[in-house]
Amino acid sequence: MGLEVGDKIPEFTAKTDNAEDFHSSRLSGKNPFVIYFYPKNFTPGCVKEACDFRDSYEDFKNMGVEVIGVSSDSVKSHERFKNKYRLPFIFLSDSKGSLRKLFGVKPGLFGMLPGRETFVIDKEGVIRLKFNSINASKHLQEAIKTVKEMMNE
Repeated sequence: MGLEVGDKIPEFTAKTDNAEDFHSSRLSGKNPFVIYFYPKNFTPGCVKEACDFRDSYEDFKNMGVEVIGVSSDSVKSHERFKNKYRLPFIFLSDSKGSLRKLFGVKPGLFGMLPGRETFVIDKEGVIRLKFNSINASKHLQEAIKTVKEMMNE
């Protein structure tokens, strides 16, 4: 079924690009964060989306918001991807698809590609945005808009 706006995210653990365990409790209930799911490292749309988030990362950090990218790529692939494009945020490897399943990320392109969805989670761990679009450039805009709305509450 997956998670929807208003749901509290459950605890999860995944491997980071540094091969360390990332526990959602590190942020959930403490800091707002953006978690975006994308199909594959080094593909044009995914590079664009990652670089969009990179170019706005300081804005997110200044608002106290962390950014996390998730794909099924390996830890090593994430490490290369981060280094090549100077990406400053956390990447999680979801090689078995358990995070996609937990969040309810739908496949894209008639089920041929992993889906592209962005979630904004507030500091209480509640989903404030669930945005699904194959158009990579719209994800950053929607995330920033939602984060700014949260900051103005």
